[in-house]
Amino acid sequence: MQKTSLTALAREELAHAVTLPSGRSARTVFGGHEHQLRQTVIALREGESQSEHESPGEATIHVLHGRILLSAGDDSWSGWVGDLLVIPDGRHALTAVEDCAFLLTVVKDI
Repeated sequence: MQKTSLTALAREELAHAVTLPSGRSARTVFGGHEHQLRQTVIALREGESQSEHESPGEATIHVLHGRILLSAGDDSWSGWVGDLLVIPDGRHALTAVEDCAFLLTVVKDI
């Protein structure tokens, strides 16, 4: 049994992200190549983004700190602390509207 404080991890990753030139930091909480499920805490400094990309399977974002904007084509969704966003199937991008941290959960396609 493994227990992780997502609040503490989000705080740590965000503190790290704001000091890096890339403005981003991430740590996998669960998963890896040997698992279908992967959960990663990602922190982005305000204004940073993850450019348009495809998801390797079903995925959600749980906003832990700050505010994000998830976009896919002409559609976009704001995410605030506590929000759970289902990532649309297809190409999408994410922007940090303010310093943010979120839990990305992905179930890789088999």
